[in-house]
Amino acid sequence: MHRTHTCGELRIQDAGKTVTLSGWVQKSRDLGGMTFIDVRDRYGITQLTFDSDDDLSLRGRARELGREYVIKVTGTVIERSSKNNKIATGDIEIKVTELAILNSAKLPPFTIEDQTDGGEDIRMKYRYLDIRRNPIKENLLFRHKVSQEVRNYLSALDFCEVETPYLIKSTPEGARDFVVPSRMNAGQFYALPQSPQTFKQLLMVAGMDKYFQIVKCFRDEDLRADRQPEFTQIDCEMSFVEQEDVLRTFEGLTRHLLMSIHGINIEEFPRMTYQEAMRDYGNDKPDIRFGMKFGELNQASQHRDFSIFNTAELVVGIAVPGAAAYTRKQIDELIEWVKRPQVGASGMVYAKYNADGSFKSSVDKFYDNQDLQKWAEITGANPGDLILILSGPTAQTRSQLSALRMELGNRLGLRKPDEFAPLWVIDFPLLEWDEEAGRFHAMHHPFTSPKTEDIPLLETDPGSVRANAYDLVLNGNEIGGGSIRIHDRHTQSLMFEHLGFSETEAEEQFGFLMNAFQYGAPPHGGLAFGLDRLTAILGGQETIRDFIAFPKNNAGRDVMIDAPSPLSPEQLLELNINLEPTK
Repeated sequence: MHRTHTCGELRIQDAGKTVTLSGWVQKSRDLGGMTFIDVRDRYGITQLTFDSDDDLSLRGRARELGREYVIKVTGTVIERSSKNNKIATGDIEIKVTELAILNSAKLPPFTIEDQTDGGEDIRMKYRYLDIRRNPIKENLLFRHKVSQEVRNYLSALDFCEVETPYLIKSTPEGARDFVVPSRMNAGQFYALPQSPQTFKQLLMVAGMDKYFQIVKCFRDEDLRADRQPEFTQIDCEMSFVEQEDVLRTFEGLTRHLLMSIHGINIEEFPRMTYQEAMRDYGNDKPDIRFGMKFGELNQASQHRDFSIFNTAELVVGIAVPGAAAYTRKQIDELIEWVKRPQVGASGMVYAKYNADGSFKSSVDKFYDNQDLQKWAEITGANPGDLILILSGPTAQTRSQLSALRMELGNRLGLRKPDEFAPLWVIDFPLLEWDEEAGRFHAMHHPFTSPKTEDIPLLETDPGSVRANAYDLVLNGNEIGGGSIRIHDRHTQSLMFEHLGFSETEAEEQFGFLMNAFQYGAPPHGGLAFGLDRLTAILGGQETIRDFIAFPKNNAGRDVMIDAPSPLSPEQLLELNINLEPTK
C-alpha cells in the first residue's frame, strides 16, 4: 500500500495513528538535531519529522532528498509544537519511522510554488510541472466542478448527452477548418468540427428533443489570450422551443453555476439589442458592471468652427467618474494610449467638469461653457468627472472608445472579478456585408433563422434583416451564443441563395441537412457556451490558458510535445500528399 491517507487529510484528531503517505518533496529544513520535510500531493502538504536520536541513518537519508523526489513514508501522527495555520494539516506532523524513495528527480527548471520564478514559456514547456503548482491545479479542479454542475443541471432537465463525430466534412462558411487527410480515400480530406452544429440539428430531426455535449471544437484562426485552436463547448439544442424558452433555460443554468460555485444569487438578466449595445458601449459584449455609457455629441459639437468634429461621421464621448482631478500628464498618457496602433485613434479631446461646476477643456478656443454643459448632460457627467471625446468613422470610433472605456474600467478598479453581471444581447443582424468578397456573410452561421417579420426584407433589404439570435455576455465577455434555427428546406435554400451559394453548391455542401428537413423537422434552437472562457470568468480571470491542462501558445504550438511537427516522407506518400514545389 503506497498510502493510507493523502497529504491534505490528517488532522489533530488523528494523533497517535500510524499512517503511510506518498508524494513529492516540497522542501526540506535542517534544524539542529531534527530534519523537516514537507511532502506534497494533489490534496495538500504534510510536514514530516526525522529525529536523529531515534534513527541517525534514517535522518541521513532524509537529508539527501532533493526537491520533487517522489517518496513514501510511514510514521506516527503527532501534534506539532509550532503550528502552521496557513495549511489545513498545520496542527500535526508525521514522526517518520520508514522512508522509501520511489523516484529521484532532477532539479526543476522553476520553483514549484504558488509564486514561481518561471516565465510563461518555460512553464508551458514543462506544463506537467506547472500543474503541480496550486494555482494551476486549483484551476483544473475548478473546471471539473463547473463541468460536473453543468452535467447535473442539464441532466435534471432531461437533456441527453450525445457524442457527435470529430471527422466531418469541410464547409466554406465560418472560420478556417483544420483538415485531416484520408489514407483510404486518396486526395480527400475530413475536417475537424468548428462546432457540432449540423449534427445537433439532425438530432432534433431524429426526435432527441433535448441534447447537450461537452465537446472539443477546432478553428484554424489567429490566436490571442482568450482563444485556442482547440477549445471546449457546452453544446446544447432543444426542440419545440422559441427564443424565450432557450433564454429562460440557460439563464437558469448560469444562475445555478453562480449559486453553486460562488453562493451568488442573480435574479435579473437584462436584455439589450445589438443596436443598443453598439450605440451605448461600442461593442456587442458590453461590461455592465460599471457605467461610462457613450454619449453621441454630433449635434452638440458640429455647430462651431472646429473642423475635426465638423468633418467626423461620429463624435462620441464618455464621462470618467472622479477623473476631473487628473493632471495634464495623466491625460496626455491616455491620449498616447488611444493613439497606439492597437487602438488607432488620431487624437482625443477632453473636458474637465470641475467639482465647483466650472469647465476646462482642450478646445476652449472653440466651445464655451454652455456647449460643455450640454456635453456633460449628454454623457451623464457630474461635477468632478472627466469627459473624453473621440471622433471619426462611426464603426471605427465606437471600437476605439469601447477599448478606452474598458481600459479605464480596469484602471479605476471598476471591473471587479468577484462581481458578476450577465446580459443577453439580442436581435443581431442576420447578415453582414463583406467588402472584399462583395457579398453577404452570415453573422452567426447559415442555419440561423431570420425574425419572422423580417423575412420579406431578404429580397429587398437583406442588410436590415434581424436574426433570431442571442448572445449571453458575462462581465464584458461573450460566454455563450445561439439562435433559433431554420427548420424548413425552402427558407434554408433562400438563406443559401443570399449567401451567394448556387443551388448546386448548396446541395453539395448541405444537401444532407436540407433533405432531413423534408422528413418532419421540428422547430428548434439552442446555445453553446465556451467552457474555457466561462470557467475562467467564474474563476475571476479572463485568460483561459491556465484553465486548460495542456494549452497551445499564441502561435498555436504545443511547446511541450513540439507540435505541430513534420511528417516523414513515408507518411506523406501513404496519405497521397506531395509537398514538393511544382515547376
